[in-house]
Amino acid sequence: MRRLVVVVWLGIALSAGAFRAQVFADNADSAGRIESLDPDGIAGALVLCGGGRLPDSVRDKFLELAGGKNARLVIIPTASGDDTVEADAREVADIWRAREPASVAILHTRNRDEADSPTFVERLKQATGVWITGGRQSQIAAAYSGTLVEKELAALVARGGVVGGTSAGAACQSRVMIVRGQIHSDPGLGLIPGAIVDQHFLARERKPRLLDALAKQPGLVGLGVDEGTALVVKGRELTCVGDSTVTICLAEVGGRPAREVELQPGQSSDLTMFRRAARDRLEPPFPPREVPAPVVPAGSLVIVGGGGLPEGLAQKFIELAGGPDALIVCLPIANPGPIDPRANEAAFLTRAGAKNVRSLTARRREEVESAEFLDTLRDARGIWFGGGRQWRFVDAYEGTKAVAAFRDVLSRGGVIGGSSAGATIQGDYLVRGSPLGNTEMMAAGYERGLAFLPGTAIDQHFAQRKRFADMTQVMAAHPQLLGIGLDETTAIIVQGQIAEVVGKNEVHFYDRTQPVVEGQPDYLSLKAGAKYDLKDRRPVEAANP
Repeated sequence: MRRLVVVVWLGIALSAGAFRAQVFADNADSAGRIESLDPDGIAGALVLCGGGRLPDSVRDKFLELAGGKNARLVIIPTASGDDTVEADAREVADIWRAREPASVAILHTRNRDEADSPTFVERLKQATGVWITGGRQSQIAAAYSGTLVEKELAALVARGGVVGGTSAGAACQSRVMIVRGQIHSDPGLGLIPGAIVDQHFLARERKPRLLDALAKQPGLVGLGVDEGTALVVKGRELTCVGDSTVTICLAEVGGRPAREVELQPGQSSDLTMFRRAARDRLEPPFPPREVPAPVVPAGSLVIVGGGGLPEGLAQKFIELAGGPDALIVCLPIANPGPIDPRANEAAFLTRAGAKNVRSLTARRREEVESAEFLDTLRDARGIWFGGGRQWRFVDAYEGTKAVAAFRDVLSRGGVIGGSSAGATIQGDYLVRGSPLGNTEMMAAGYERGLAFLPGTAIDQHFAQRKRFADMTQVMAAHPQLLGIGLDETTAIIVQGQIAEVVGKNEVHFYDRTQPVVEGQPDYLSLKAGAKYDLKDRRPVEAANP
């Protein structure tokens, strides 16, 4: 998967209507569906400054990202007016030279043919950081959009460099630009994916114009940066640096109210989460008012609440997969960072007697959809989702051919299992999906699980971490779901519409088709040996001996 998509525009005269259509097309696949996002964000960094006086903390951060004393900086002053551009360029260059980087150069033209010249962009090929000055962002677009300058700026970010800018120098870094309160007909540089950048945000009361722009482009994220402040984008992380705030906005769409999140200096958020939330607002509401019944038509599910497996459950999982010789695939990618090939997270299966266990550690779409990955899944009779953070499963597998391959394991009569995060991902509605932490139960952008058990929301470590009220919160928002809370060292084995409880503790079922009685638990707790009819939402009475 590409880390950064660069769209080359032929010419600069493009109507606003055509531009909007092209932006949608750039985010859709050939069938018109909104495609999966690259969760990694950008390879390098951006420093988007809201104008005004920039504090030392912002300049220090830019220079650090550019390489400090080894930084090779290029200043682009093209947003300035013709009568001031040379003086502005010298002034800005002197400010950066005072910080003693390795070099500072100036790059400027208004001639698009020159901007498309390999000789002109040679300095950009050597740069570690580019700073774009303030002025008029339309002049940046007119000179550089679709030229080799734009291409080399994208290449700089792709190789881990940084592009920064203030005021117009920030606004031009999104593909969609606001100029004089309106979406500009010419595209910006498109360095930050899926967003509209606005500057002088609080100082000039620009929230209404950003929300208006988002109303016309509801699939994008609004980034409002105030004066004396920068939004630093590194990978997928968004961090506020400076004196004031950054406001992240989503448009009002289809009855969903506009949403705003304000970052104070030092606070961070997640670009991918907001891009996914903006994208999801273009889709029908989720979960729908009527959810499918929690039935597994073929195969079995083993859903464990974390804290270790119940005694004998690993052997039961192997049995459901077809025995010791069956191929079982372990997916350990919910843990952070590169997976150490020496770490054997499937060892519990080997100890339990499995002879044919393979771990698949691919995360990126091109790897997950490779012939090797999919061929392995086609031969599998069991799949085990490991613990960690469930949002990493979403990043890796959502919208890929792997999801259908997982389901095919069930269709062949196999088994899918998982513990902790590997339990929650099996539900329909994904709880605790935020990349920012595991305390938020309903995180816009990460609300869809893999739905092996449809119509459910599954939580784990339940009684041990006192999570009863958390599931009550989910039920209040989405009463159509069946909530399932699994204690540690406890599991359910699901076949058809029946869930059997196994393990040391309890499983708790939240059913809002039944009235909640004040002063009484709003859930039903079942111990090992009990069975629950997930479709009819009732315990199954034990047969008389």
